[in-house]
Parts: sequence; structure tokens; C-alpha cells
Amino acid sequence: MTGPGTRLVLASGSRVRADMLRAAGLDITVDPADVDEPEIEADCRAAGMSTPDIALALAAAKAALVASRHPGTLVIGADQMLDVDGASLRKPEDLAAAARTLERLAGRDHTLISAVVLARDGDVIWRHHAVARLTMRPLDTAAIADYLARAGDGVLTSVGAYQLEGLGAQLFERIEGDYFTILGLPLLALLGELRRRGAAPAGLLG
Repeated sequence: MTGPGTRLVLASGSRVRADMLRAAGLDITVDPADVDEPEIEADCRAAGMSTPDIALALAAAKAALVASRHPGTLVIGADQMLDVDGASLRKPEDLAAAARTLERLAGRDHTLISAVVLARDGDVIWRHHAVARLTMRPLDTAAIADYLARAGDGVLTSVGAYQLEGLGAQLFERIEGDYFTILGLPLLALLGELRRRGAAPAGLLG
């Protein structure tokens, strides 16, 4: 059973996701999941799964693992993938890789897929994904280098090597989609499900 103000566990080390949830009035504990994301993704691709389904599978793997450590507690798992011309990108390992990512995205459209699941006692009980489409400005090598010098290592936490909530907004011409989805969590859908389950803050259950 859950009730207003129910403690939730976030199976992610993302500061942005944790900040979003806390700003929405949720009482969360952060317990990042240590799963082999490349191996899970490779297995999913070998099975012919789509990018949204892979993002959901990764979110589910994280949530189920952490839920097994917190009996009876609702656990939030999340994942985000970037698709450009049918190819999926993951977080860059260093600033050189970030520069290559931005070179690939500059002047082009790409899609962000953000997945979120809820799990309890190791079982996934709800899942959802949302899609946003973004158009990046044309950028030359000097502009990319300047952006990375200003933004620093924080870009390594983003699949696209940008943070739209900060300096990364300067890189874009147009976005289509939910802002929270772009940040890595379909927050409104998640809050709606938590309200349905009676796990929203007191006074917001209507």
C-alpha cells in the first residue's frame, strides 16, 4: 500500500532527475543501479527491439535491481536514448567524445527517447516512454570547442553532450516535445501514475 508522501527510491544517479522529483514535492531516496547498459542494449538489439523498447528495457533493469534492495518500496527507473538517422547514441565518455557527438548532431534533427518505469519487489508494475525532437544549429569546430570549454564535464551526463536547462539552450533552433522529457524523465506521466497509486504529496491527490 502507498499513501500521500510515500517514500520513493530513484534508481538513477542523475542529479537532474532527482532535482525534478524533489521540486515536484516527492520524498525520494537515491540509490543508483549498477547494470551493464551496453550488454543489455546489445542483447535488445540482437532481439530486434526498437529504440523506445530498449530504453524501457534499460529503465526496467535498473528499477528491478534496486527494487530488490528495497522491499515494498516503489522504485523509479529511467533511461534516455538519442536517435539520429536510425543510429543510437549514448553518453560520451570524455570531452573528445562529446565533441564528436556535437559534430554529428550539428545542423541536424535528432530524437530523444525518455523512458520511465515503476517497480516494486523486483517486478516492473508500470512503464511509459515519451519522445522529443530537436533541431541543432549548424556549429563549426570552434563553436563546439567554445561550448565545451564553457560547459565543462557536466555535458558528459547527457546523451547528446548538451544540457538544455543551461548553456546548451544556445545550441538549438527548435524543439518539439515535453521539456521534462528532454531533461531525461517524462515527469507529468510519472506524477499522474503516482497520484493514481496514492503516492503523491498530500493535497495533490485530486
